[in-house]
Amino acid sequence: NLSAGEFTGFVTALLAVYQPLRSVANMQTILQEGVSAGARVFTILDQKDDILDKPEASQLAVTDGVMKFNNVTFQYATRAAPALHDVSIEVPAGQTVALVGASGSGKSTLLRMLAGVLKPDGGEISHAAGLTIGYVPQKLELEASLPMTVRRFLNVPRRVSEAAAERALERVGVKALKGRSLEGLSGGQMQRVLLARALIVEPDVLMLDEPTQGLDQPGQAEFYRLIEDLRSELGCAVMMVSHELHVVMSASDRVICLNGHICCEGTPEIVRNAPEYRRLFGSGTQGALALYRHEHDHVHDENCGHNHAHDHEDAH
Repeated sequence: NLSAGEFTGFVTALLAVYQPLRSVANMQTILQEGVSAGARVFTILDQKDDILDKPEASQLAVTDGVMKFNNVTFQYATRAAPALHDVSIEVPAGQTVALVGASGSGKSTLLRMLAGVLKPDGGEISHAAGLTIGYVPQKLELEASLPMTVRRFLNVPRRVSEAAAERALERVGVKALKGRSLEGLSGGQMQRVLLARALIVEPDVLMLDEPTQGLDQPGQAEFYRLIEDLRSELGCAVMMVSHELHVVMSASDRVICLNGHICCEGTPEIVRNAPEYRRLFGSGTQGALALYRHEHDHVHDENCGHNHAHDHEDAH
């Protein structure tokens, strides 16, 4: 027999645990529905194409591979000032261009406009006919319950042949991960998978938006060496955003510093004997990372908004 106080306590405790238990039961139902829906989607993606290229089909070559910005301006609706103003650049085929600048300086906006994701509000963007672009984002947010393997991920947004998928994964050194779930990959492995996805189209221009974000120093150095090797193999142009202003690829043909507009640009050099370089990167990068300074064959913008000390061994 329960006293009135004990009965009241029992009912209160029962009501306290009822809603959490009900939420757990509902969550299980939602997860099961998501897994089932994902399995159905991937069943469709895994279907073979009815129309296939001939094995001996050749790739169409781009004649000049030039991309150009001419006085381009872009403004987000939620911001008072333009993200980019009067920007003009030219990227010949086979060259590497590093975009550097502080957060909010327009680096990622410029890259997305070159990729065709954003349209300019003013000015003109042009590129060679038939130009193919491979884009590697900063990171990829995934739903943990989505059953997506590396191989299936390469089929998004369009299916690719098994040979093309294996070739891309092998180029970046992660062929063994083909059957692995994306959820279980490390940061470095995920970046290589994203890079493999960009290589499937055999790009004329490879665009990388802060590709080493979240990687440690050895991982950054290894990734940059891989990009250098791929550029040599494919003969493609490389457009790379670097959030760390003092870090650029030594193979870059040009470095562009942005602050809503082009503050300055020039050819990067490896500062092998700089104390900052040795302290930050050591000797294990084989020249793939470097502090940079500009060749003085350009004009600094006095309104840039950051210091242009002519030594340039420190970050802007």
